[in-house]
Amino acid sequence: MAPDPRWPRALARGAVPVALGLLLWAAVAGGEQPMKPGADAATVAQRRRHNEMIMAALREAAETDDNVAHRAAPWRK
Repeated sequence: MAPDPRWPRALARGAVPVALGLLLWAAVAGGEQPMKPGADAATVAQRRRHNEMIMAALREAAETDDNVAHRAAPWRK
């Protein structure tokens, strides 16, 4: 039984889109730089303040029997 001569062409047709996708992914992902958390003091302070407000809301929700999810949040504009 001889191997089917169409197999190499079928494998190439399947491998080309995969290889193209990998090349595009490498090109896009290669230029990204990881965020540095200590790079900007204003951003760190803003993130810390946001986390404090979230923790305060969670603490309040844990201490009360009311449904605090329907209250207006103080950080909404």
